[in-house]
Amino acid sequence: MTDRAIIDWPAWTDSPPGRYVLEWEQTQLDRVVSDVFGYHALQLGLPQLDALRENRMPCRGLVLDAASGASAPYGYPRAQALAGSGLTGGPGNGHARGGPALAPLPSPAGRSAVWCDLLDLPFEAQSVDLIVMPHTLEFTSDPHRLLREAERVLMPEGQLIILGFNSLSLWGARQSVGKMTGRPFVPAAVDLIAFTRLKDWIKLLGFDLERGRFGCYRPPLDSDQWLSRYGFMEAAGDRWWPIFGATYMIKAIKRVRGMRLVGPLKVKKPVLAAGLAPAATPNTRNHTQ
Repeated sequence: MTDRAIIDWPAWTDSPPGRYVLEWEQTQLDRVVSDVFGYHALQLGLPQLDALRENRMPCRGLVLDAASGASAPYGYPRAQALAGSGLTGGPGNGHARGGPALAPLPSPAGRSAVWCDLLDLPFEAQSVDLIVMPHTLEFTSDPHRLLREAERVLMPEGQLIILGFNSLSLWGARQSVGKMTGRPFVPAAVDLIAFTRLKDWIKLLGFDLERGRFGCYRPPLDSDQWLSRYGFMEAAGDRWWPIFGATYMIKAIKRVRGMRLVGPLKVKKPVLAAGLAPAATPNTRNHTQ
């Protein structure tokens, strides 16, 4: 992340459009993550959003780099922002690669915090059941590599949830104009990633898209008063132009070729051949010798 992104993101989340977006995203995440089960769940970046609030896995971690940690609404010791830390939420956690685990850091709802480079996650392959990336791809210098890291640490049938700004929307259009004039509307270190483009990326990595949802159909306005005046566009947009919502959420499942889930084996009873009756039964009484 750049220094500009560090300053802009916390200020933007306190603005009327920022609160509007985070409220919609928090509602969607609370509904989706509550049905995902397993042992380990991770949120990559954006500490202003509690993506795992309604998830019931025993080990839930918040993974931060130095930039996203500096913008956290709760205090993190900058001296412990070290790469190579491990997940420390409880027994059986994913182990670190290339370094010892650190003691748990202060985090929301007792969650474990891990400091590392998001492009080199310090977790073993196939050790995590759920990864949530709220706008993380828009702040990384290499979105492809971050997606590959997520695919590496996810277990087979593990789930990936991605949230981002939709470039094919009124918000995306204003962002494009704003970047040319030096006044972007939403915080992002890189260009916004189109929903259709992101679908192609995750399919190439072997994910199956389970569901996608758009939201936030009001125009890109800066005041609560004007945003409330366009509240009618939520229902209309969801029905008539859903793909032009300002934000999107993608839920995908990691598939592994050649793997087959085997349930209880059903043992079939052998089918016995029907007994054959004789064509004619000799009558011993009428039998003549």
